[in-house]
Amino acid sequence: MRVILDTHAFLWWLANDPSLSDKARSVIADGRNECFLSLASCWELAIKSSLGKLRLTQPVERFVPDEMSANGFHLLGIDFRHVAKVETLPFHHRDPFDRLLAAQALLEKMSIVSCDTVLSEYGVKRIW
Repeated sequence: MRVILDTHAFLWWLANDPSLSDKARSVIADGRNECFLSLASCWELAIKSSLGKLRLTQPVERFVPDEMSANGFHLLGIDFRHVAKVETLPFHHRDPFDRLLAAQALLEKMSIVSCDTVLSEYGVKRIW
């Protein structure tokens, strides 16, 4: 199975945070699954870090690649078709990062690991 990790799922996985559900943890830990972090989440991490809303152990430019490599995660780039898909999505969600993640999940036929129930309203398979 190929899954996109929502930003909070990525961070909670790295921190071994109990907020991450058992099911989500199991899916991420299963070596048969391919876990992706969207470039949108990397952008969100950079913004939150620069605003002081998120403290990382290293700058984003080192933190993300190091953690992705250590955990066997893949980077999901943002294609024009992902951006264009956002235009056709209903406004269930106002957050631009989450709307882009929903578009990517739909177009790439991936499930998304997220506690955000609103994402399910887009018809994406949400794992939590």
